[in-house]
Amino acid sequence: MRNLSTWLLAMFMVMFAGFRVIVTITNQQGSPLGGLVVENITVEIALIFLTLLCLILVVKRKFVGALIYVISYGLYYGGGVFSTLYRVLVEGEALGMGNAFELLVSAIGVLLPLMVLFDTLADKTRKLNPVDKKTDWFYKNEQFDRKFDERADRNEYKF
Repeated sequence: MRNLSTWLLAMFMVMFAGFRVIVTITNQQGSPLGGLVVENITVEIALIFLTLLCLILVVKRKFVGALIYVISYGLYYGGGVFSTLYRVLVEGEALGMGNAFELLVSAIGVLLPLMVLFDTLADKTRKLNPVDKKTDWFYKNEQFDRKFDERADRNEYKF
């Protein structure tokens, strides 16, 4: 994980998961945070634990982690974006603070995994420096490097 974008996206993943933990706890206590209502507490808790697994895989630059993250968050928060836009555009409901905040959080829940997926796909170091266990044991160990002392022949012979 050498890219700044990967570090930033991993931090945003942690912050968004922490925010969803707070929203879930406040919903369990009976006072929803900012009008955000969790429709299914069980799915929300499972999604938070799945986020931790995906975070580990994304940090290790595994494509599977980014793909699982996009699919799970797209299914869960994509419905929230669609239902809020449907209520506002088709049914003519006013876009109040509650709907706007719900739309914002759901949009972040959809866009963040897409950015993680694109960052994983665009990572050049993952393809340029693959791990090869057959040769890395020799080239990555400095104990096999040749040590030169003052008696070493440093002449450059030209033929």
